[in-house]
Amino acid sequence: MSNAQIVVLVAVIYTIALFAVAYWADSAVKSNRRPLLSSPLIYVLSLSVYCTAWTFYGAVGSAARNGFEFLTIYLGPTIVFVGWWWFLRRLVKIGRTEKLTSIADFVSARYGKSVSLAAITTIIALIGVTPYIALQLQSITLSFSVFSQPDQGSGWQDITTLSVAIGLAVFIAMFGTRNLNASERHEGVVTAIALEAVVKLIALVTVGISVCFWIIDDPALFLKDEVLSQLESNTIFSSRWVTLICLSAFAIFSLPRMFQVLVVENQSERQLQLASWAFPGYLLLMCLFVMPIAVFGLSTGSADANPDLFVLTVPLSQGHEGLAILAFLGGFSSATSMVIVAALALATMVSNHLILPLILKSQGSKTRSSSDLRTVTKITRRLTIFLILGLGYLYYRLTGGTEALASIGLISFLGVSQIVPPLFGGMIWRGATKKGAVAGVIAGFFLWAYTSFLPSFEGRFILSDYAIENGLFGFWLLKPQALFGVMFEDPLIHAFIWSLGSNCAIFIMVSLATKPSDMERLQFAVFQAQTTTATRRSLFHEGGSAHELLALSQRILGQKDGSLFFRKAAQSQGIQKGLPTISTDFLESLEKEFASLVGSATAHAMLSPFVGRGTLSVSEIIALADEQAALRTYSEALEEKSKELTDTAVLLRAANMQLVHLGQQRDQFLTSVSHELRTPMTSIRSFSEILKSEMSESTEKSAKFATIIHDESLRLTKLLDEILDISFLERGQPVLHIEEISLLEILNRAHAATAALQEEHQARLHLPQKDVKVTTDPDRLVQPIINLIANAIKHNKSEPPEIWLDIHTDLTAGTVSIEVQDNGQGIPALDQIDIFEKFATAGTGGRSGVGLGLPISAQLVKLLHGRIETKNNEIGACFTITLPIEIAQDTTG
Repeated sequence: MSNAQIVVLVAVIYTIALFAVAYWADSAVKSNRRPLLSSPLIYVLSLSVYCTAWTFYGAVGSAARNGFEFLTIYLGPTIVFVGWWWFLRRLVKIGRTEKLTSIADFVSARYGKSVSLAAITTIIALIGVTPYIALQLQSITLSFSVFSQPDQGSGWQDITTLSVAIGLAVFIAMFGTRNLNASERHEGVVTAIALEAVVKLIALVTVGISVCFWIIDDPALFLKDEVLSQLESNTIFSSRWVTLICLSAFAIFSLPRMFQVLVVENQSERQLQLASWAFPGYLLLMCLFVMPIAVFGLSTGSADANPDLFVLTVPLSQGHEGLAILAFLGGFSSATSMVIVAALALATMVSNHLILPLILKSQGSKTRSSSDLRTVTKITRRLTIFLILGLGYLYYRLTGGTEALASIGLISFLGVSQIVPPLFGGMIWRGATKKGAVAGVIAGFFLWAYTSFLPSFEGRFILSDYAIENGLFGFWLLKPQALFGVMFEDPLIHAFIWSLGSNCAIFIMVSLATKPSDMERLQFAVFQAQTTTATRRSLFHEGGSAHELLALSQRILGQKDGSLFFRKAAQSQGIQKGLPTISTDFLESLEKEFASLVGSATAHAMLSPFVGRGTLSVSEIIALADEQAALRTYSEALEEKSKELTDTAVLLRAANMQLVHLGQQRDQFLTSVSHELRTPMTSIRSFSEILKSEMSESTEKSAKFATIIHDESLRLTKLLDEILDISFLERGQPVLHIEEISLLEILNRAHAATAALQEEHQARLHLPQKDVKVTTDPDRLVQPIINLIANAIKHNKSEPPEIWLDIHTDLTAGTVSIEVQDNGQGIPALDQIDIFEKFATAGTGGRSGVGLGLPISAQLVKLLHGRIETKNNEIGACFTITLPIEIAQDTTG
């Protein structure tokens, strides 16, 4: 089997492998097995679609012809990813939030969702990328020619190239149009592109390592004068370098295929963060061995050898056919990956912004028919894919190919760069208008076509050789490469300055001379992330019937998906049967759903006849923008305050932990001191009782003093008990002993415990007649009731003191309330606020003590999952203890 046949077989097997990988990825998505496919690494590898056959083959050819000039093609993207991070992040965020489907959709969305601007951008992209697709097909032809026999001629190469073009079209049509929602990832295609990224990197690095460490026997070869003289360049960092760096920087986000993988296929900012350094690293590896391969090719190749093919001819010349086939596979991978993504992106643009608007316009009111427009969309996209590949092949055939692959790539870069002024200017300039964008883009496009694109046909298309040499109609001022008599040594710089310079100048001047529409100014605010959802919805006025919108949705989204969308919308509105209410929320969601399929401009145009679009006056828009700018400033201030509060919260948490520690130390201290004081107090009380009992009537004064000692020791002992109780309760250590008991029995226990006090003050206690069974801790519950009864007796100036106990149940809430009411003077309103705080005592009413009784009672009631409250009735004070009728057993601790 000849080398040519082996190469064809390798290409066929590789293409089949791409089909298999894409099919596996699509199947994994359907099975919800997405972790690998959603990996940021897959995203980074898909960005390598920037490295086409131009960079795989053409970089070596450029190094051989112009020295280090090839680095400019890698420097531009590196500067964008490293230095323009803010721009890429905003670009990706806007595209993901607004569900934008292409570079044309992005530009048109900024300028009021203009259908005409989207169409113009699509045409420019289609014509501008055509030479680039031709470049890939040419690279495949050239690489096949390296392995073919001289007597085979070029016919079989062209047939093979045509077959590859058709095969790629079939692949893209199969896996690129299965999911019509263009705002979602094309997992099958993206995974295949990631695989190709690995293949071309391995191939180029392997060839480079082999050349440096295996094939070259004499390292001094790189230092020979005849080799170095061929690599000398006096144009480093010249105007051409600046031009090439600018073009490659613009291309990284303006080429349809790059916008597709950079913005449309992006899922999260995490992917872009990895790409900000990983993608420049990938580019570094791709260019690492370019110069050694170029040097070796120049030193060993013949004078008429094509430097673009050194990656293949160097291994072949040294008898390393296997290495050469690997290099061919890398170049083939570079070419096919570019064609796949470019055709996919362009097909979406042509379908959404050229064909669908024409269909909708021609059908008029028939748009409301429920026929499925998805079928039409799928067919148009598939036909467009074949058309795009056909145009690329036609360009290749008409131009007859060119010796330098790099020149074709630069033509494409300059063509699509005409989109950059309205894109970049629209993102940073509030005054940019659609009229300015359209005028600038059209002017730049025609000047690019006249000064660069048409001359590339070398007289075979539209411009003749005579016109190229002498100017249109023989008018010397109209020479394509010396326009108006302005001469540049480099035709690329000439075309760059005339096309992009005129584009920018006209864009700015027309924008200054016109005013942006309300929709344009609102979209600028959207792109600046200054508008709220409510503001954006202000442009929606409810209109049209739900049935009409359902018919349109079924046609755009399909019968099943359209009906499902309406059904979910109705359910979200609480409507189980029937159609949803046409509200501003619903209309906004519907437009976004349409936009994910056909683009924002076409979606906007589709819904316009069905709903009344409210318009805002210029003054209202200005006020709106000012308001939103103020809100954003205020938001930034709030973020700063939030940061300060966060820092303060950290300090407060540390202080709180310290306070908790101090509280624990305090509790330990109180417990220790209370226990230490209790021992002598017990002795004092005991001896005072002995003295009191043994004193005779004649020692009345001594008996009085002994009584005082006894009473005060009792009071101090009670105080110590209260301190221990409150400390014990605050530490949360009590254990509940739950049992079912009669509430009246608990009240009787409290009555018995306070009997001596009642007798001393001649108080009357009234118990309730009803009873309730409760599940609680009776020992804990009786304490606060005793405390409340004691307080109602001791601090009551009425003669005689009376206390009423009552029970109320609330079966609905599952609670029981115990009321303790007296006939005293009540509690002042100011004292009721903090009466349950520790050491708080009533300022009036004759109350005394250190103020721990009620806080202990409150803690005990809280421990029983209840609450204690106080109020003044017409007569006296009333305390209410509210408890659950039943405490769950697992609360016993």
